[in-house]
Amino acid sequence: MAFDQVACELFEGRATLDLLVDLLSRLYPRLALVCLDPGSSEHLEALKAKAAAINPLIEIETSLDAAGIVAVVGRTPLHEGDCVYVGSEGWRVKLSRSRPVGSADGRNPFGAGAAACFAAANIFRHVFRESLTRGEPDRDFELSLLDFSKSSPGANPVLEGVDLGESHLVGIGAVGHGAAWALSRAPVQGMLHLVDAETIDDTNPQRYVSTLWADRGSSKVEQVVGWFGSPGGLQVVPHPMTWGQYLQQRQDWHLERVAVALDSAEERIAVQAALPRWLVNAWTQALDLGVSRHEFTGEKACLACLYLPTGQRKSESELIAEAIGLPQLERDVIRGHLYQSLPLDRPFLKQIAAAKGMPVEPLLPFEGKPLREFYSKAVCGGIVLQHSGKTDASQGSAEVPMAFQSALAGVLVASEMVIHAGALRDEPIATTTKINLLRPLGSELNVPEAKREGCICQDKDYQAAYRTKYERETRV
Repeated sequence: MAFDQVACELFEGRATLDLLVDLLSRLYPRLALVCLDPGSSEHLEALKAKAAAINPLIEIETSLDAAGIVAVVGRTPLHEGDCVYVGSEGWRVKLSRSRPVGSADGRNPFGAGAAACFAAANIFRHVFRESLTRGEPDRDFELSLLDFSKSSPGANPVLEGVDLGESHLVGIGAVGHGAAWALSRAPVQGMLHLVDAETIDDTNPQRYVSTLWADRGSSKVEQVVGWFGSPGGLQVVPHPMTWGQYLQQRQDWHLERVAVALDSAEERIAVQAALPRWLVNAWTQALDLGVSRHEFTGEKACLACLYLPTGQRKSESELIAEAIGLPQLERDVIRGHLYQSLPLDRPFLKQIAAAKGMPVEPLLPFEGKPLREFYSKAVCGGIVLQHSGKTDASQGSAEVPMAFQSALAGVLVASEMVIHAGALRDEPIATTTKINLLRPLGSELNVPEAKREGCICQDKDYQAAYRTKYERETRV
């Protein structure tokens, strides 16, 4: 990373630097941090301290001599080496391979945060270029987060005076942390409810922005609340519980605006079934990340439409059985553990360890824990991969997004909340926007989604309940 004093003096430049060093420090054991003029030395020390707090073992270089690729923030050009220049102007993300693009001094963190994610993605593609298909770098672009167009400048309204009203962010995992990072820096007002029952575990700091090793054991919602501190800004209320428990406690199911950053299709459908007035959903998966915007009525797909199963697919028990290397136990053992929430005992953990060619000791903290938790934290969280001696694909696998993928999905879902609350779009946009950060940015990112036959949004009882809930406000 290289930057100049101009970047440090501008809000958007500082935001890009903050998120970029956060993302890179979670993935690479060695990082070069270089200020391009003497005036930015104080900010350099702050970035070095942040990197070390994230990874105490990280090696910090102060020269670009050994750098294979450099992300440059600011207006100072580098005359040698492979560079990716990134910056932002409000809602616009700027990237160039040949010249500085600079940053603006607005109070908008969304373009700035997205710029950091694109920079981290280009660095990842460079480092792992021999292992990626079509992993070439991005070409120059300027992307608007308002319409996801690269062809025309379009509108770029100043972010001010937006009131989120009473909004919800459900799911404070890797995507939710990215959303909270952006919202905690946005000059918006209102009340934001954070809903998540889980605590931070050993596997989370590798992907959760602004999370440190010392945060393990903390409630996810309580940890994030500490990021919001400006008086008169967004009031944040933590709810360390599941969505169902929250609704039961809340009683009032009038839900004006809900952002969904959950892991499973079932959880997403459950949120849609509560009939919020408007929903935005974010996800990461093997080939892309993105956001989808939903109303319950009208011709466009509701959130449940996107997650209805199509055709035959593997069950949860089959997926987990393959991932832990014990497909032969799927019917007799795995299903029982899942459906009865049975605790894992030591003999079962020894079976898993033997199947994965690893010692049992790293798995012992999951003794007495349910199988779903083991799968989420030990398999998807990377513990099994770290210690396993099995490299054969037949032993099962679990795909885990990189931190920059989850962070961008979070920045996008947060930006959609603000755009919707402020009515900042001049024209309607397609239901879904998809971005693949492991390939150069495509030209058509928006995808229309039609309603699915058999979905709850076409059920007369659900439609009547939705109209009853919101008809008074609609008439007014």
